[in-house]
Amino acid sequence: MDGIKDVAVNKKAYHDYFIEEKLEAGLVLLGTEIKSVRKGKVQLKEAYISFINGEAYIKGMNISAYDHGNRNNHDEKRDRKLLLNKREIVKWSSKVKTQGFTVIPLKIYLKNGLAKCEIALAKGKSLYDKREDAKVKTMKMEALKAIRR
Repeated sequence: MDGIKDVAVNKKAYHDYFIEEKLEAGLVLLGTEIKSVRKGKVQLKEAYISFINGEAYIKGMNISAYDHGNRNNHDEKRDRKLLLNKREIVKWSSKVKTQGFTVIPLKIYLKNGLAKCEIALAKGKSLYDKREDAKVKTMKMEALKAIRR
């Protein structure tokens, strides 16, 4: 697609969760944060989204300090606000409270120069679900190898 560059991808998300819905959200960043994002110094490994006072925040996301920043450089682990529609916030926060879902970031990307975050409404996988997925993946790989021979 035009003008879209992936910066960080949460690879463990599909391994640890069943993804129900996806949504694009804008990120509220400081000047040194967006410069670090453009350099690709973002980590989503332990990040999650929480809803506080009708607003969505991403917690646990690490944006490394900007190399050429001065003493006003940003805090690496601070909570960052997500820009979402009020209707979407109400819908997803109610699902989190009542149905046991969690909201996680899938990837951070730049779209026409703006930082965006793809978030997902997800349900945690248990150990046997992860094993089942591994079996299915192995069977598909073996079938492809057999077809090639």
